[in-house]
Amino acid sequence: MSGSESESEEPTADGAGEPGEGPAHVGRGLLDEEMGPSSALAHLYRGELHRMKLWRERLDRTTNWAVVVIAALLTWAFSSPGNPHYIVLVGVATLTVFLVIEARRYRGYEVWRTRVRTLQENVWAYGLDPEGGLVDPGWRRRLGEDYRRPALKITAEEALAHRLRRVYLPLFAVLLAAWLVRITAFASEPWLTAAAVGLLPGTVVVGAVAVFYAGAAVVALRPRTWHAKGELRAEDLRERR
Repeated sequence: MSGSESESEEPTADGAGEPGEGPAHVGRGLLDEEMGPSSALAHLYRGELHRMKLWRERLDRTTNWAVVVIAALLTWAFSSPGNPHYIVLVGVATLTVFLVIEARRYRGYEVWRTRVRTLQENVWAYGLDPEGGLVDPGWRRRLGEDYRRPALKITAEEALAHRLRRVYLPLFAVLLAAWLVRITAFASEPWLTAAAVGLLPGTVVVGAVAVFYAGAAVVALRPRTWHAKGELRAEDLRERR
């Protein structure tokens, strides 16, 4: 074979030539079934699992800080009868800030968890039990598109609802109970009068607190279609019992 013929069979720099050759097709066949469990797919799964774990730890750190700060505020609020009751409301505002931060982190965490669950459902589950079929026959296309153009999987409201249900709604309930005790059992005047904050009358403060808690309850508990890929959904577990 002459040198000219050999050079003509080399793939061009832009990937032209035979299908599956050249830099433009470097990923073709990378994740085929015959690659086996030690293939690039396994490394991809481990990488996504690691990133999911890191974001899970970020969520836990936010929750831990929220609990520590709220515990410190409640300790100070009840350490002396002379301490103002509105320090508990400051705790509500602080907890709201932590909730918003954690909801944003949860949306990021859901990106990695969605990818991990896609691989678990359509690769590992199918490999263990082929008769069960695929959860999503188009999972490769969907996952490839997600790698090309990553996007958040859930809305901010759904993220808030998740964190309220799992962590923050009970914490808000504790603060509400503490505030009610503070303006009743620790006050000498009527509770509506004791609820006043500076120039704001007690009725306005109580109304604002009621509106805030009603809004939080609506966000957390209203019926909705969940888009998060949580594998431990209570409804699914009940159906399998």
